[in-house]
Amino acid sequence: MSETLATAPNAFVDRRIPTTGQAPIIERRQFSNSHDDLSPDVRELAKAIDEYKLRHRRRFISYEEMYNVIRELGYHKD
Repeated sequence: MSETLATAPNAFVDRRIPTTGQAPIIERRQFSNSHDDLSPDVRELAKAIDEYKLRHRRRFISYEEMYNVIRELGYHKD
């Protein structure tokens, strides 16, 4: 019973980290074409949020971050 964590049968293997000699892994997007039936303004916001999440390696963003993305697009409250 002296198995190490790496050799244990149920050990977690992080496959996101490429080993030597492999091409870098590109992040898979589950809903890559889900913006097709949105209005142009909403599509612009959705793409900006997706770009923000990719740039900051975030799966989910906070309301504060969403607000910052909206402000970066030039929107403001009158």
